[in-house]
Amino acid sequence: MVREFKLPDVGEGLTEAEIVSWLVEPGDTVAEDQPVAEVETDKAVVEVPAPVNGTVKEILAEEGEMVPVGTVIITFDVEGEVPEPEAEAEPEAEPAEPDGKEAADGEPAEPKDVEATSGRVFAAPSARRLARELGVSIEAVDGSGPGGRVTEADVREAAETSAGEEATEEAAADADSGLKSATRKVTDDADEDEPSTDTDGAEAAGAASETVESADRERTLAAPSTRKLAEEKGVDLDAVPTEQTQDGEPFVTDDQVREYAEAQQQAQAADAEAVSGGAEAPAGGPDIEAGGEDERIPYRGIRKTIGKQMERSKYTAPHVTHHDDVDVTRLVETRGRLKEKAEARDTKLTYMPFVVKAIVAALKEYPVLNSQLDEDNEEIVLKGEYNIGVATATDAGLMVPVIKGADRKGMLDIADEMRDLIEKARDRSIAREEMQGGTFSITNFGAIGGEYATPIINYPETAILGLGAIKDRPRVVEREAQGASDGANGEAVSKEVVPRKVMTLSLSIDHRVIDGAEAAQFVNTVKEYLENPELLLLE
Repeated sequence: MVREFKLPDVGEGLTEAEIVSWLVEPGDTVAEDQPVAEVETDKAVVEVPAPVNGTVKEILAEEGEMVPVGTVIITFDVEGEVPEPEAEAEPEAEPAEPDGKEAADGEPAEPKDVEATSGRVFAAPSARRLARELGVSIEAVDGSGPGGRVTEADVREAAETSAGEEATEEAAADADSGLKSATRKVTDDADEDEPSTDTDGAEAAGAASETVESADRERTLAAPSTRKLAEEKGVDLDAVPTEQTQDGEPFVTDDQVREYAEAQQQAQAADAEAVSGGAEAPAGGPDIEAGGEDERIPYRGIRKTIGKQMERSKYTAPHVTHHDDVDVTRLVETRGRLKEKAEARDTKLTYMPFVVKAIVAALKEYPVLNSQLDEDNEEIVLKGEYNIGVATATDAGLMVPVIKGADRKGMLDIADEMRDLIEKARDRSIAREEMQGGTFSITNFGAIGGEYATPIINYPETAILGLGAIKDRPRVVEREAQGASDGANGEAVSKEVVPRKVMTLSLSIDHRVIDGAEAAQFVNTVKEYLENPELLLLE
């Protein structure tokens, strides 16, 4: 028995996901809950498990393809059942020729303009259904799937090739005739019997521009090859006009992308001609060398989610950033003494656990920085948990794993948990819930040499602390000395300029909730704990 498996909603309200890689091939035996594919959601790459025990029959989606939730992506022969051999399956009926003449074997003959291939055709059921809908002979389609199987993308490409040639030729002819008047003046060898080139340049530009009618959609379906072609042509798929649909969604073909790109180029050329007034380039003018080609990277998945989150935070919460620095010489010394002992317990002790504990201690004194603004109920919610997010740079963009209940964990526990979360974020195996529930965030831009920044708040939190690099800086320190007096209390002291380890701090706050004075007091408290790390033993 064949079981179809549809792409599930692996996120919260997910509508589509990208197939990153297949972990199985047709013919592989799988167990229930065994991962069969990796898909990218708006947060991370997650594994999709098999729903049954059985054998992989067909893979119906390609790696790199964006697939709507609910689409069948793989089929299984259920374990214990004997699948019906494909050779014994009823042959697919193909569209008959207009004159109704049938082939010798009793099936309808192939369309006259399509050369049928010989041999048995391996195709997914969905591909066969699509072929019937589009009037394509499945036997004439070259399969690009595993083992030469015909996929839906192959069927669409065959349909586009067959149906789009005439439209492309007509579009090219129309475009060519429409551009003659706009390009005549820059052609030295134009025939004398051609139409006059005195046509107003603005009219020519307007005529060409009228052919570019951009659509304005939020979502468009297309084959992977079509998406790649759009990227190469610099075309926005959501702007390409189309009347075709699939599963109720607009569907764009290769030919439509090419036609739209060509029309844009023609319109731009006509506009340029109109601006120049049709004048020839002056002889001996500067030669302009073509620059490098632009690279277009799809704006989707995790990167798009990050962008939306940053946009929402920046345009919702009025940001104010408070800058300061802190002498962490004693912290550096303390960490140096404890580093080997931590390594003996298989823990890598960085400065971040000290910072986390210092922040928690300061949040307890200034709880308004550990808050959220409930706009619907017009209330400031002071959070009872201390869940500290740690911004982490990954290949897919910035992620913020959360250390839950940081106030209840020791220094080494925080170090171990943070290491595990960061590793999972970077290899994109982190779970969604491990990046939710934060009440305050830290970002360490000093790891790459930065000093000050204006961090964007991890909304709906109300504050984020940025850490700069630790550097040697001159500082004035007081030392006991003989023969010197400050004249105020009679104590013998001297002041010296010495190198100290200094770290910069940048605290961004939501000014709707937090005042500047509270931000400064919070930073001062964090500084006190970092300057005197032994105070953390009391927390």
